Amino acid sequence: MTAPALPAKPKRKRPIGWIIAAAVVVVAIIVAIVVVAVRNGGDDTAGSASSAAPKTVSIGVSDKSLPYWKTYVDLAKKDLNVTVQLKNFSDYSLPNPALKDEQVDLNQFQHIQYLANYNVTSDDDLQPIGATAVYPLPLYSTKVSDVKDFAEGAKIAIPNDAINEARALLVLQSAELLELKDGGNAFSTVADITSHKVDVQPLDASQTANALQQGSVEGSIVNVNFATSAGLDTKDAIFQDDPKSASAAPYVNVFAARNADKDNPTYLALAKLFQDDAVQEVFAKDYPDAVPSDESPAALQQELSAVEKDAKAATK
Repeated sequence: MTAPALPAKPKRKRPIGWIIAAAVVVVAIIVAIVVVAVRNGGDDTAGSASSAAPKTVSIGVSDKSLPYWKTYVDLAKKDLNVTVQLKNFSDYSLPNPALKDEQVDLNQFQHIQYLANYNVTSDDDLQPIGATAVYPLPLYSTKVSDVKDFAEGAKIAIPNDAINEARALLVLQSAELLELKDGGNAFSTVADITSHKVDVQPLDASQTANALQQGSVEGSIVNVNFATSAGLDTKDAIFQDDPKSASAAPYVNVFAARNADKDNPTYLALAKLFQDDAVQEVFAKDYPDAVPSDESPAALQQELSAVEKDAKAATK
């Protein structure tokens, strides 16, 4: 008797088919992952900086209406894919607290000396992350055309506020019209004058140009904004500080960030963007007397630390 034939087992074939199909899908997924990894150079973090970078960055400024900012904002969007929002401040006492309180992400309105003074007096730690320019502080005279021609005891007006008095004294020292104790620093006062050829007359900054034009002084150091208002042309200045000198280092204007953000790649890129030729070309038209500076963040932070040390010493 013939043994009965074993029945076909189609159910056994069906699971094998599903297993094969699942395996194909898994392989496809693995291949896709490998392809993406290869395209990203094998680095799982590739592209993470751009994806994590903020799409919008707010910057506190004091001159929002000037054309160079439009060039800067357009370039930030084009080259960095970052939308820059400018917040204008007419009062210089406001941008740093706004930065501290995260009302803005960065600010650009101050030089290192101003920032150092703010940090020390406010117990803050804002940091410079990029340089912009130095604005020379000029000495004018209606009596002489060379600083060597000032007579002994000639009266020279200087701004009497804490921010500008020290710098004015450093300018006069550079002109060899006086000497300061230990060479002076960003917080020197008239009390630090150890010898002098001229008689220094501290006045409110807004009065230095008037004193010169009215003839009550033979020379005057006048801030650029007051000089412009008084119709003084910086080309007529008989002396100004050298923006590349060590004494001018505290007066480099900067982009500032919170200490926690000083290494943020997007913020650093935005600070560096200021050096782009397109921005510099318009900036030079807006501020023809400014001297561009491209000091590194590390150098700026080192200078800030030194100036903060002087600021603390000046309060003792």
